[in-house]
Amino acid sequence: MGLERFCVKTPRMVAPLARSVLCIVGLLFTFSQPVCEGFNLDLESPTVYSGPTGSYFGYAVDFYLADSASVVIGAPKADTAQVNVKQGGAVFYCPWGLSQSDCHTIQFDPEGNSPHSSPHPLPPLPFSPHQSSIFLHLLHNFTKFVEYAPCRTEISEAIGQGYCQGGFSADFTTDGKVVLGGPGSYFWQGQVISAAKEEIIKAYYPGYFMQSVEGQIQTKQVQAQHDDSYQGYSVAVGDFSGDQVEGKTTPMGSYFGYAVATTDINSDGMADLLVGAPMFMVRGSDGRLEEMGRVYVYLQRGPLNLELRLPHLTGTEAFGRFGSTIAPLGDLNQDGFNDVAVSCPFGGEDRQGLVYIYNGYSEGLREKPSQVIAGQWAAGTIPASFGFALRGDKDLDMNGYPDLIVGAFGVNKALLYRSRPIVNTTASLTIYPTMINPEEKNCIVTSGNASVPVSCVNLSFCISADGKHLPDFQVEVQLDSHKHKQKGAVKRALFLDSQQPLLQRRMRVRHGERVCNHTKIYLRGEKDFRDKLSSIYVALNFTLDPKAAADSHGLRPILNYQTANVIEQKAQILLDCGEDNICVPDLKLAVHGDRKEVYLGDDNSLTLTFNAKNEGEGGAYEAELYVVLPPEADYSGIARNNELTCSYETENQTRYLSCDLGNPMKSGTSLWAGLRFTVPRLKDTHKTVQFDLQIRSKNENNSHSEIVPYKLEVVVQADVILQGVSRPDKVFFPPVNWKLTKNHEVEQDVGPAVEHIYELVNNGPSRISHTLLELRCPLSFQGHPLLYPLEFSTEGPINCTSDKNMNHLRLKVSDLQLCADTHLPGSNEAQNQTVKLCSRPQVVTPVVWNKPDIENTVPLWIIILAILAGTLLLALLIYVLYKFDFFKRSVPYGTAMEKAQLKPQAASEA
Repeated sequence: MGLERFCVKTPRMVAPLARSVLCIVGLLFTFSQPVCEGFNLDLESPTVYSGPTGSYFGYAVDFYLADSASVVIGAPKADTAQVNVKQGGAVFYCPWGLSQSDCHTIQFDPEGNSPHSSPHPLPPLPFSPHQSSIFLHLLHNFTKFVEYAPCRTEISEAIGQGYCQGGFSADFTTDGKVVLGGPGSYFWQGQVISAAKEEIIKAYYPGYFMQSVEGQIQTKQVQAQHDDSYQGYSVAVGDFSGDQVEGKTTPMGSYFGYAVATTDINSDGMADLLVGAPMFMVRGSDGRLEEMGRVYVYLQRGPLNLELRLPHLTGTEAFGRFGSTIAPLGDLNQDGFNDVAVSCPFGGEDRQGLVYIYNGYSEGLREKPSQVIAGQWAAGTIPASFGFALRGDKDLDMNGYPDLIVGAFGVNKALLYRSRPIVNTTASLTIYPTMINPEEKNCIVTSGNASVPVSCVNLSFCISADGKHLPDFQVEVQLDSHKHKQKGAVKRALFLDSQQPLLQRRMRVRHGERVCNHTKIYLRGEKDFRDKLSSIYVALNFTLDPKAAADSHGLRPILNYQTANVIEQKAQILLDCGEDNICVPDLKLAVHGDRKEVYLGDDNSLTLTFNAKNEGEGGAYEAELYVVLPPEADYSGIARNNELTCSYETENQTRYLSCDLGNPMKSGTSLWAGLRFTVPRLKDTHKTVQFDLQIRSKNENNSHSEIVPYKLEVVVQADVILQGVSRPDKVFFPPVNWKLTKNHEVEQDVGPAVEHIYELVNNGPSRISHTLLELRCPLSFQGHPLLYPLEFSTEGPINCTSDKNMNHLRLKVSDLQLCADTHLPGSNEAQNQTVKLCSRPQVVTPVVWNKPDIENTVPLWIIILAILAGTLLLALLIYVLYKFDFFKRSVPYGTAMEKAQLKPQAASEA
């Protein structure tokens, strides 16, 4: 016996119901975003009630606030003192504020299966009598009861109400009517029965079953196609101002209507409807169906006018049975809208069970839960089923906020979660003046024994709070001065009280009061930071003091999570930019280089000279020369201007150079400097390499110059030399003992051998390919054969072909020409580089003709004839000389006189 329900069969459809009663069949929603933990139920210290092992203690839970603040907990499998009854079930009564050992069972029926009298004799019942009854408590802490069993009629078979299970679900209207669900009536068509509590009490007589009372209404049997509909499986009461409301028909497996609840979630004065379908299937990304569960939300827009709100609430835990229980909570967070708890009893880690808290608002129910409560016990032999039973909307500890009871019958537990008081805060932060003038040193900072004048401004912050049943509370305030949205940046402003970028204060706030505090922030030295343009943000962050004492109910207040507890204000640094404090630079950049081309294979040193100007009306703050390097280049250093500082960095595989041009780069500045680079990694797939240069500043307006590209042509340059030698260096022809023959059987028959050796050298820097070497040889002279090619040999990757169809290798001769057409590797024709290198070196082999042997070359008769001719010629010459007295002798010195005349001279010469 329990207070709520037993699971028997799957609801398939809902037949018409009685007025003001709705039995529905339901579905669920996903939570893709993180939820706010800890608002506002106290999850840290719930009250835990335990029941007998195996009793299903916690299967049903409720509040009892009539005589005293108490909790009642159902245990449908508990043993009792009833005669001949095993596991008859029990309800435990647990007074609030006492230990759980003070829970005791409520005695509804001490006699068990004893016969009952009736003015109308009934046949023997094929079921336990208490499966079709409910007990109404009258007064005196569960000491007097009235039993109401409207299903115990003469028609006790399946065709009638024999399997009615009246009381399987139950609820009460606000005017005191009892509403019962009997899902087993009429071949499990099910039915709903309602009667006034006063009429039941009036008609009750001990020992007699009340089959009907004055004013009782109930649904009747309908056509056979509605069999197995399980009407009454779950009931919830609300004012819908109609005679009957049709339920929805959904797929058998979704269990639409397993749980229903009514509450005004949008605060329009009309009850809204929530329907659970804990076995609703969702198709996953892989196309497979997964059981997630769903809850449908219907807003009542008028009498019998229910509007289905989208999107639905859909579970995220496979087989978690989201939507098994739905419990109205009342206005949990005191925002004017009622809230709802939805269970997922088999969800979470180790299937420990989850309960989701959803807050109402003007448009219905918020899609994301404000709180998720996880069970404390993992699944054992059976799941803990945490959340299978829920009950809220009652303030047990009378602190002004409703509480929540959660049952976990699988571990025989029930937990009470109390609501903490909510603090609604209002905070303000003010900076005055909002402009910090670096030239005005109006504050003093003491550092050691030194006093340093600094520029500062005032800061004040105020906090006020309100809420229901709030005590005085402490607030921890943290102020942070920081560069907005830039982590790790230099803190430009510090608090005067702490000389740090953080300041912490503890403030006591009374309910309804406004508490304020004051301090100052000052600007650090100009050399300590670069950013002068962006705002200086000061953030105020406040939290409740965790060390503050709890209230009279043992609970600490909590800040409303919907209230912003971080406030930001900003101040500006005064710039030399006119009244509007806005600088508009006009940045110009010119670039020159010491070369226009670079060579493949060389280191290619390069100097870029730039001229940076600011011709605007204001300074360019944090101005930098930004140079994007091509992948082929490296930065070497600064070529001129020793005051220039540059840093080399990489970002997202882009290498760039950043050079400081001033902070600010004032109006009228003209700066010359040079940068050195090398370009050692040229590729033959690109015709050019390009440097991109730009001046960048942090100014809001006109902050960058135009990008200036500097492009270099990629050129192939190679120093190619062809040199050769002849072996032997000269040839004597004809050779000795050589005879001219017509039949050449061996190579000596042709003539003397001549070998030419050639060497091709590339002195770089570029490599060349596709080179063609042409060798031309004079094979004939004046129509006569001169050279006979015999053979050739090569070294290296050389392929040789001949233009003559000969059986010999071609020889390289004096009339040699080399033409090299070199193409850089690469399939892109537009990117190919071509170089043409031509030279005509000559390798000469002199030919020396040998003198022939006479005996072998002049006939004898010619020799004799020549001797005779010579003798004749000699005789003729002698005769001519004779005729001219050539052979007569003469005196050498003349006459004697002549001799005498010569002597004195001869003597004198002596």
